[in-house]
Amino acid sequence: EFGTDENGTIILADEIHTPDSSRYWMADSYDESFREGKRPASFDKDFVRAWVGERCDPYKDAVPKIPEDLVLQTSQVYIDAYERITGQRFVPDDSGETPLARVRRNLEPFFPGV
Repeated sequence: EFGTDENGTIILADEIHTPDSSRYWMADSYDESFREGKRPASFDKDFVRAWVGERCDPYKDAVPKIPEDLVLQTSQVYIDAYERITGQRFVPDDSGETPLARVRRNLEPFFPGV
């Protein structure tokens, strides 16, 4: 999913197994929800898609600005997914390091010289 361009800049070619591209459902409520015809408890961004769909046709219309509370809710969904999948507590970075610098630092052990 990661690569470098001709200048050595790290680029993300696509995403994999994120709440953007995958649907994560809670196993303990899935069967009951399915039997009752309900959507199982999940960790994905479908609620954002639903919010947009209630306000416009995103394939034809300009998408309205997503409100801050929905952005924060989305962040919490991603944090919850991280914590459930990894079993680790999410600790926000407060180093002041830019996201690009963090990505480079974290990938360096796996891709030396990148």
